[in-house]
Amino acid sequence: MPLHALAGPLDGLRALPVNYDESAAPPHVTSGWHHDHVTVELGREAPGPAQPGGLAETAHALVDRYEFSNPHQLRAVYRPTSDLLGRDMLLEGRFLRLRFLFGVRITEQHDEVRDGPHGPERAVGWAYQTLAGHLEQGRLTYEVVKELDTGLVTFSIIAYSRRAPVPNPLLRWGFHLFGRANQRHFYRHALRRLRALVHQPLPPARSQPDADGLQHAPSGSAPGRAESLTLTFHNPGR
Repeated sequence: MPLHALAGPLDGLRALPVNYDESAAPPHVTSGWHHDHVTVELGREAPGPAQPGGLAETAHALVDRYEFSNPHQLRAVYRPTSDLLGRDMLLEGRFLRLRFLFGVRITEQHDEVRDGPHGPERAVGWAYQTLAGHLEQGRLTYEVVKELDTGLVTFSIIAYSRRAPVPNPLLRWGFHLFGRANQRHFYRHALRRLRALVHQPLPPARSQPDADGLQHAPSGSAPGRAESLTLTFHNPGR
Protein backbone atom coordinates (compact mmCIF):
# COMPACT_ATOMS: atom_id res chain seq x y z
CA MET A 1 0.00 0.00 0.00
CA PRO A 2 1.44 3.43 -0.87
CA LEU A 3 2.56 5.33 2.20
CA HIS A 4 0.19 8.24 1.57
CA ALA A 5 -2.75 5.80 1.75
CA LEU A 6 -2.08 5.14 5.45
CA ALA A 7 -2.95 8.64 6.67
CA GLY A 8 -6.70 8.22 6.14
CA PRO A 9 -7.06 4.88 7.96
CA LEU A 10 -4.86 6.15 10.82
CA ASP A 11 -6.86 9.34 11.30
CA GLY A 12 -10.08 7.33 11.09
CA LEU A 13 -9.13 5.48 14.27
CA ARG A 14 -9.99 8.53 16.37
CA ALA A 15 -13.71 7.82 15.92
CA LEU A 16 -13.44 4.14 16.88
CA PRO A 17 -14.11 2.75 20.37
CA VAL A 18 -12.33 -0.05 22.20
CA ASN A 19 -13.84 -3.23 20.74
CA TYR A 20 -14.84 -5.00 23.95
CA ASP A 21 -16.69 -4.36 27.19
CA GLU A 22 -14.01 -3.66 29.79
CA SER A 23 -16.39 -4.67 32.60
CA ALA A 24 -16.45 -8.18 31.07
CA ALA A 25 -12.66 -8.39 30.75
CA PRO A 26 -9.78 -8.95 33.21
CA PRO A 27 -9.49 -8.32 36.05
CA HIS A 28 -13.28 -8.42 36.42
CA VAL A 29 -13.78 -11.52 34.25
CA THR A 30 -10.96 -13.93 33.45
CA SER A 31 -12.75 -16.90 31.86
CA GLY A 32 -12.48 -17.02 28.09
CA TRP A 33 -9.38 -14.83 27.88
CA HIS A 34 -5.77 -15.73 27.13
CA HIS A 35 -3.38 -14.43 29.76
CA ASP A 36 0.30 -13.87 28.97
CA HIS A 37 3.25 -12.56 30.95
CA VAL A 38 6.65 -13.00 29.35
CA THR A 39 9.92 -11.42 30.50
CA VAL A 40 13.51 -11.22 29.30
CA GLU A 41 16.60 -10.01 31.17
CA LEU A 42 18.25 -7.20 29.21
CA GLY A 43 21.35 -6.91 31.39
CA ARG A 44 22.60 -4.86 34.31
CA GLU A 45 23.78 -1.35 35.00
CA ALA A 46 24.84 0.41 38.18
CA PRO A 47 22.29 0.17 41.00
CA GLY A 48 20.08 3.18 41.68
CA PRO A 49 18.18 5.40 39.25
CA ALA A 50 18.47 4.83 35.51
CA GLN A 51 21.87 5.92 34.23
CA PRO A 52 21.91 8.65 31.56
CA GLY A 53 22.38 6.87 28.27
CA GLY A 54 22.47 3.55 30.10
CA LEU A 55 20.69 0.27 29.63
CA ALA A 56 17.35 1.17 31.23
CA GLU A 57 17.12 4.56 29.55
CA THR A 58 17.95 3.03 26.16
CA ALA A 59 15.33 0.32 26.66
CA HIS A 60 12.71 2.93 27.58
CA ALA A 61 13.40 4.87 24.39
CA LEU A 62 13.25 1.79 22.18
CA VAL A 63 9.97 0.61 23.72
CA ASP A 64 8.36 4.05 23.38
CA ARG A 65 9.29 4.01 19.68
CA TYR A 66 7.96 0.47 19.15
CA GLU A 67 11.36 -0.69 17.92
CA PHE A 68 10.96 -4.13 19.48
CA SER A 69 8.32 -5.26 16.99
CA ASN A 70 9.25 -7.80 14.32
CA PRO A 71 8.86 -5.83 11.06
CA HIS A 72 8.14 -9.05 9.15
CA GLN A 73 5.12 -9.68 11.39
CA LEU A 74 3.82 -6.38 12.74
CA ARG A 75 4.54 -2.78 11.78
CA ALA A 76 3.06 0.44 13.13
CA VAL A 77 2.37 3.96 11.95
CA TYR A 78 1.37 6.90 14.15
CA ARG A 79 1.56 10.66 14.39
CA PRO A 80 4.57 11.55 16.58
CA THR A 81 3.12 14.97 17.38
CA SER A 82 0.57 13.36 19.69
CA ASP A 83 1.29 12.50 23.33
CA LEU A 84 2.05 8.86 24.06
CA LEU A 85 -1.05 8.57 26.25
CA GLY A 86 -4.09 8.60 23.98
CA ARG A 87 -2.06 7.99 20.83
CA ASP A 88 -3.72 5.96 18.07
CA MET A 89 -1.52 3.49 16.21
CA LEU A 90 -2.37 1.79 12.94
CA LEU A 91 -0.86 -1.69 12.94
CA GLU A 92 -0.06 -3.64 9.79
CA GLY A 93 -0.24 -7.35 10.53
CA ARG A 94 1.56 -9.59 8.08
CA PHE A 95 0.96 -13.31 7.57
CA LEU A 96 2.15 -15.17 4.48
CA ARG A 97 0.99 -12.99 1.54
CA LEU A 98 -1.82 -11.39 3.53
CA ARG A 99 -1.71 -7.96 5.10
CA PHE A 100 -4.23 -6.55 7.59
CA LEU A 101 -4.71 -3.07 8.99
CA PHE A 102 -6.16 -2.63 12.46
CA GLY A 103 -6.07 -0.02 15.17
CA VAL A 104 -5.03 0.27 18.80
CA ARG A 105 -5.02 3.13 21.28
CA ILE A 106 -2.54 3.76 24.09
CA THR A 107 -4.79 4.07 27.12
CA GLU A 108 -2.33 3.73 30.01
CA GLN A 109 1.15 5.05 30.79
CA HIS A 110 3.06 4.56 34.03
CA ASP A 111 6.38 5.40 35.67
CA GLU A 112 6.48 4.19 39.24
CA VAL A 113 8.71 2.84 41.98
CA ARG A 114 7.20 -0.24 43.59
CA ASP A 115 8.15 -3.18 45.77
CA GLY A 116 9.50 -6.08 43.71
CA PRO A 117 10.68 -9.60 44.59
CA HIS A 118 14.26 -8.32 45.03
CA GLY A 119 13.57 -4.95 46.58
CA PRO A 120 12.41 -1.65 45.12
CA GLU A 121 12.14 -1.41 41.36
CA ARG A 122 11.28 1.29 38.88
CA ALA A 123 8.73 0.25 36.24
CA VAL A 124 8.20 2.36 33.13
CA GLY A 125 5.71 1.33 30.46
CA TRP A 126 2.49 1.78 28.57
CA ALA A 127 -0.46 -0.26 27.36
CA TYR A 128 -2.69 -0.24 24.33
CA GLN A 129 -6.16 -1.63 23.78
CA THR A 130 -7.70 -2.94 20.58
CA LEU A 131 -10.20 -0.84 18.64
CA ALA A 132 -13.25 -1.71 16.56
CA GLY A 133 -12.23 -3.71 13.49
CA HIS A 134 -9.30 -5.46 15.17
CA LEU A 135 -9.07 -9.23 14.74
CA GLU A 136 -8.44 -9.54 18.48
CA GLN A 137 -9.84 -8.02 21.64
CA GLY A 138 -7.64 -7.15 24.57
CA ARG A 139 -4.87 -5.14 26.12
CA LEU A 140 -1.06 -5.39 25.88
CA THR A 141 1.32 -3.75 28.34
CA TYR A 142 4.99 -3.19 27.50
CA GLU A 143 7.16 -2.51 30.54
CA VAL A 144 10.85 -1.94 31.32
CA VAL A 145 11.75 -2.63 34.96
CA LYS A 146 15.01 -1.84 36.78
CA GLU A 147 15.78 -3.37 40.18
CA LEU A 148 17.21 -0.42 42.08
CA ASP A 149 19.33 -2.52 44.46
CA THR A 150 20.82 -4.90 41.88
CA GLY A 151 20.78 -2.91 38.63
CA LEU A 152 19.03 -5.73 36.74
CA VAL A 153 16.92 -4.45 33.83
CA THR A 154 14.12 -6.52 32.30
CA PHE A 155 11.50 -6.13 29.60
CA SER A 156 8.03 -7.63 30.02
CA ILE A 157 4.92 -8.05 27.91
CA ILE A 158 1.74 -8.52 29.95
CA ALA A 159 -1.45 -9.20 28.03
CA TYR A 160 -4.97 -10.49 28.01
CA SER A 161 -6.66 -11.23 24.72
CA ARG A 162 -9.24 -13.24 22.83
CA ARG A 163 -10.40 -13.55 19.25
CA ALA A 164 -12.80 -10.85 18.09
CA PRO A 165 -15.93 -11.76 16.11
CA VAL A 166 -14.81 -12.09 12.48
CA PRO A 167 -17.64 -12.08 9.89
CA ASN A 168 -15.46 -13.40 7.05
CA PRO A 169 -15.45 -17.23 7.39
CA LEU A 170 -12.04 -17.63 5.72
CA LEU A 171 -10.41 -15.12 8.04
CA ARG A 172 -12.22 -16.63 11.02
CA TRP A 173 -10.93 -20.11 10.15
CA GLY A 174 -7.39 -18.87 9.53
CA PHE A 175 -7.25 -16.91 12.76
CA HIS A 176 -8.62 -19.91 14.68
CA LEU A 177 -5.79 -22.08 13.32
CA PHE A 178 -2.87 -19.67 13.39
CA GLY A 179 -3.79 -16.67 15.55
CA ARG A 180 -2.59 -17.92 18.92
CA ALA A 181 0.65 -19.36 17.55
CA ASN A 182 1.32 -16.13 15.68
CA GLN A 183 0.68 -14.15 18.84
CA ARG A 184 3.17 -16.21 20.86
CA HIS A 185 5.73 -15.87 18.08
CA PHE A 186 5.36 -12.09 18.28
CA TYR A 187 6.03 -12.15 22.02
CA ARG A 188 9.14 -14.33 21.71
CA HIS A 189 10.58 -12.29 18.88
CA ALA A 190 9.89 -8.97 20.64
CA LEU A 191 11.85 -10.10 23.70
CA ARG A 192 14.80 -11.30 21.63
CA ARG A 193 14.79 -8.22 19.42
CA LEU A 194 14.81 -5.72 22.30
CA ARG A 195 17.56 -7.67 24.09
CA ALA A 196 19.69 -7.37 20.95
CA LEU A 197 18.83 -3.72 20.28
CA VAL A 198 19.75 -2.40 23.73
CA HIS A 199 23.35 -3.52 23.21
CA GLN A 200 23.67 -1.63 19.92
CA PRO A 201 24.06 2.12 19.39
CA LEU A 202 20.63 3.72 19.77
CA PRO A 203 19.44 4.66 16.28
CA PRO A 204 18.54 8.34 15.99
CA ALA A 205 14.85 9.09 16.22
CA ARG A 206 13.45 10.51 13.01
CA SER A 207 13.45 14.26 13.61
CA GLN A 208 10.89 14.90 10.89
CA PRO A 209 7.85 12.76 10.01
CA ASP A 210 7.19 11.75 6.42
CA ALA A 211 5.25 13.93 3.99
CA ASP A 212 1.96 12.94 5.62
CA GLY A 213 3.22 13.60 9.14
CA LEU A 214 3.47 9.89 9.94
CA GLN A 215 6.09 7.98 11.92
CA HIS A 216 6.77 4.37 10.90
CA ALA A 217 7.98 1.73 13.36
CA PRO A 218 10.19 -0.11 13.73
CA SER A 219 12.78 2.08 12.03
CA GLY A 220 13.13 1.49 8.30
CA SER A 221 9.99 -0.64 8.08
CA ALA A 222 7.97 1.36 5.54
CA PRO A 223 6.61 -0.97 2.83
CA GLY A 224 8.33 -1.02 -0.54
CA ARG A 225 6.87 -0.90 -4.01
CA ALA A 226 6.82 -4.69 -4.48
CA GLU A 227 5.02 -5.25 -1.18
CA SER A 228 2.36 -2.67 -1.96
CA LEU A 229 1.10 -4.84 -4.82
CA THR A 230 0.30 -7.79 -2.56
CA LEU A 231 -1.26 -6.10 0.47
CA THR A 232 -4.82 -6.79 1.54
CA PHE A 233 -6.32 -5.13 4.56
CA HIS A 234 -9.04 -5.56 7.13
CA ASN A 235 -10.77 -2.17 7.12
CA PRO A 236 -10.57 -0.80 10.71
CA GLY A 237 -13.66 1.29 10.12
CA ARG A 238 -15.99 -1.66 9.61
